[in-house]
Amino acid sequence: MTTAPSHPPPAAPPRPRIGVLGSYGGFNIGDEAILTCVLSCLRAQRPDAHLVVLSRNAEHTRLHHPDADEVVPWEGVSRNHVLDVLPGLDLLVLGGGGILYDGEARRYLRLVRAAQTRHVPTFAYAVGAGPLTDAEDRDAVRTVLADMDDVVVRDEESRLVLEEVGLEREVAVTADPALLLGPEPFTEAMMRDEGIPSGARLVGMSVREPGRAAEKLDEGDYHALLADVADFLVRRLDAHVVFLPMERHDVRHAHAVLSHMTAPDKGRILHGDYSPGQVLGFMRHLDVAVGMRLHFVIFAALTGVPVLPLPYSGKVFDFARRLGAPALVGVAREQAGLLLAEVDRMWDEYPRRREDLKSRMRELSAAARETCVRCGSLLDVIGAAGDGPRARAAGPEPEPYVSEPRPLHA
Repeated sequence: MTTAPSHPPPAAPPRPRIGVLGSYGGFNIGDEAILTCVLSCLRAQRPDAHLVVLSRNAEHTRLHHPDADEVVPWEGVSRNHVLDVLPGLDLLVLGGGGILYDGEARRYLRLVRAAQTRHVPTFAYAVGAGPLTDAEDRDAVRTVLADMDDVVVRDEESRLVLEEVGLEREVAVTADPALLLGPEPFTEAMMRDEGIPSGARLVGMSVREPGRAAEKLDEGDYHALLADVADFLVRRLDAHVVFLPMERHDVRHAHAVLSHMTAPDKGRILHGDYSPGQVLGFMRHLDVAVGMRLHFVIFAALTGVPVLPLPYSGKVFDFARRLGAPALVGVAREQAGLLLAEVDRMWDEYPRRREDLKSRMRELSAAARETCVRCGSLLDVIGAAGDGPRARAAGPEPEPYVSEPRPLHA
């Protein structure tokens, strides 16, 4: 009796390796919320994927993002250490978040260009752009994004910035990835640890530092303006004000606002180290929110808290418009009367606007999910083409983006 020769089962296809590059590493709660949502999307699209996060602080990312299979530092390490990772990727995801602005764009896009020259597909995941006035950053954006496999931005403002820079390609507009974040409990015990009185009305406030993304802010001006708003809400609602630092520099500016208040004893600054989900959970304790940071505004809107954005830049103005919030311009002290009137009106009108806000948030969340779907579609194309790091056919290399000795384009 003879037996048929046995054949080993076919080898399982290798796990796709997907890199994620952004401003990650614990510097900003909004960016960490974005990373949480991007990793969740990639895991949903490719459950077996090997997810590699390129982080500015690898230790922080390893500790706080268990969905990442591998974390590679890209700041403070040798260039070769990072470049060695790129050829093994099936896809490099840039973003999301506001990373394409003066002084920063070129840093991220050098790595994207390095991936492109190694024939790695690249995807811009709901990134934010602007301000972009520096010639080198504008050149990097125009050159590198033109060769990306898909470019998705989080707001119309960013699309207009890319158009003004001279980028000639289709750019999809969706919404910020953090709109898909889920809340985590912020318990009564945590509230007590923060010294927040039980049963009191609470106003959440967010302030930020001037910087490259907000160069026109005058510190003394907006500190005094926000102190006026805080004092008004303390009196109007018999409330306590809680400042939520979205990154470490915000603490100093929250103290500065407190120092300008006539009722500083009614103010608190959240001091604990919390995850984005816990900060979102804290929002459920608020009665009203007024703030500058984009993700503070997003978190408040996700929770259904009446929120007044204070636009210091286009990205906050754009989100306020999509939210149907008052279209304030800037945070100058001379606008104090207008701002206080809007705070008052927001509180009075919120019960009538609640359903409209819920509807707008559903639309924004659906737009955020579109980015994930587009990324999944690109992965399908890559998989169908067998375009992985082991089988990728060498095509024509993109012209390298270089910053020295001169930009590629005049």
